[in-house]
Amino acid sequence: MPLKILFDEPKGAEIGPPELLNHNLSQYFPELLRIESTRELSASPIIEKIRADATRILNSVVVGSSSNDASSGKTAISAAAWNIERGIVFDGIKDALTGDPRLADKDVYLVTELDHGMARSGNRFVAGEIAAALDLNYAFAPVYIALQKGSGVESEVAGENTSSIHGLAMFSKYPMRNIHAIPLPNGKDKMWGKEKRLGHLRALFADIEHPLGTFRAVTVHLDAHCSRAHRRLQMKIILDHLDTLPKLPTLIGGDWNTTGFNSQSSTRAIMGYWRRVLMGPKNVAKNHLPYPERFFERPMFDDLERRGYSFREFNELGVGTLHYDVGSIEKNTNLRDWVPEWCFPFIFWAANRVGGKVSGRLDWFAGRGIKPVEPPQTIGELTTADGTPLSDHDAIAIRFSI
Repeated sequence: MPLKILFDEPKGAEIGPPELLNHNLSQYFPELLRIESTRELSASPIIEKIRADATRILNSVVVGSSSNDASSGKTAISAAAWNIERGIVFDGIKDALTGDPRLADKDVYLVTELDHGMARSGNRFVAGEIAAALDLNYAFAPVYIALQKGSGVESEVAGENTSSIHGLAMFSKYPMRNIHAIPLPNGKDKMWGKEKRLGHLRALFADIEHPLGTFRAVTVHLDAHCSRAHRRLQMKIILDHLDTLPKLPTLIGGDWNTTGFNSQSSTRAIMGYWRRVLMGPKNVAKNHLPYPERFFERPMFDDLERRGYSFREFNELGVGTLHYDVGSIEKNTNLRDWVPEWCFPFIFWAANRVGGKVSGRLDWFAGRGIKPVEPPQTIGELTTADGTPLSDHDAIAIRFSI
């Protein structure tokens, strides 16, 4: 059963400036960190002390307008989606969005994992700074209030959080109307485990008034620490909501976390690894991780097609967007936050069977009432000048007509 969504008050949702996210909740973090579950939090007296601020933040959408009155001489609409891994390598991300010809000058960006006041990303308001650098309209939807600095190596960064907020965003050259977000139930109790957070994932919607025609864009980040059935449920909630809105051509994009694994608990993750041993590591690495739509995540993709959303022509099928290297100390450290130590010899063995590196496709577009005008792109090898990766995800891009 999906976990109860705390602090969900859509009738009180506000749309406005970054000041909507100001709060004084950090004084309660030490006490909150002693709580071990959402159920315990719900029964604790502290919930009444944090309810007003947490509810306001987790239902708000922050917006900002561009100073540029964009016009279009284009014959197609361009979009990119990218999980920027908090915005930690901010200057490199900004340079890529402004200078890399594969990423720059898009009409719309659907961006996941952006921090606001987190030490790991320099306590920046990442969405606001990207919008200023690119001179774009933007909307930022908080999803979590982080009670700690992060997981894995993030927990060791210098300094302290200021606003302690994490979320997703949308950027557009053109006016954005009917901006709103809807809650998605958590697949794992975010108050349990090493990284504690208040909040829930959300999907962000906006109607884009493009000169070639108005269309709807949706930024989506599905849960990683959950079952495949739960991701399917989250997507169903998004599609159900779209059915309640006035009909428009629609682009859905973002990080769908289509790992093919059930990561709701360590036990289920471990059982999933052993299942893949029986299937054959080489078979899984070649035919399943880059193709989650074929088998492990197929029910969700079937749902999309049944409801009129195409995805096959909107993505480079079989091309991974997240790459795991057994030699990466950082990723191994982060993985230890939810996989027991004894499991690592198997993980390393399985990955080494395919050269020590495996890739999976986690990032996707889907569309209804729109048509690609050229092959989609997966944009990899995004690094700083010294070779530092800008994110653990590759970006994806598409040009389409209405």
